[in-house]
Amino acid sequence: MRFVITITIACCFAMPAIAEEPQPIALFDGESLEGWDYHLGNPDVAMKEVWSVDEGILKCLGRPAGYLVTENQYENYRLVVEWRWPTKGGNNGVLVHCTDKEELAVWPKSLEVQLAADNAGDFWVIGTTLKLPAEDGDAKKRIQGRRHLNLTDGTEKPLGDWNTMEIVCRGDTITVKVNDVVVNKALELSQSKGQIALQSEGVPIEYRKVELTPLEAE
Repeated sequence: MRFVITITIACCFAMPAIAEEPQPIALFDGESLEGWDYHLGNPDVAMKEVWSVDEGILKCLGRPAGYLVTENQYENYRLVVEWRWPTKGGNNGVLVHCTDKEELAVWPKSLEVQLAADNAGDFWVIGTTLKLPAEDGDAKKRIQGRRHLNLTDGTEKPLGDWNTMEIVCRGDTITVKVNDVVVNKALELSQSKGQIALQSEGVPIEYRKVELTPLEAE
């Protein structure tokens, strides 16, 4: 009987631990801009003159041009951003894998995932490179200089409604969904790690969620 008990205990200790699921990280905590820095084309303008937090909403006035940027760098993650245009549609974007400042005018070296009204999900390369998957439509026709058109329009909600963008960065690949629809993919990104930024680019825009979940590298 002692022999059986000893073997049973040994087997219990030999069982592998169950891996915990990665927990989402709220990059925007709904109360402050803690964990964020900023860079503007006009260095005399303070962050609070462009970005503010009001009742759980991150508000950007859109002028002057620049960006709010995380203090930390990230790689291999799922980023969920909820945004809306409060008054009129305009231009803006989420910048991933940000590195060198002022690579192009005020913008850092990065890959821009467009939030521009009616074009959410387009890619704009800013000093970086990527490759569109050949199976996703006619890739060559979707490349217009630095711009890489998305696969489908019409996924955004009406002005004033909240939209959801999901950006999955894993290794040197990226996949983007807008309101649960896959709108763009890319391979062979020249950068796969860096800070994350939200642009200030012309007109007011609001955010209520900026949430990151770490992913395992493939």
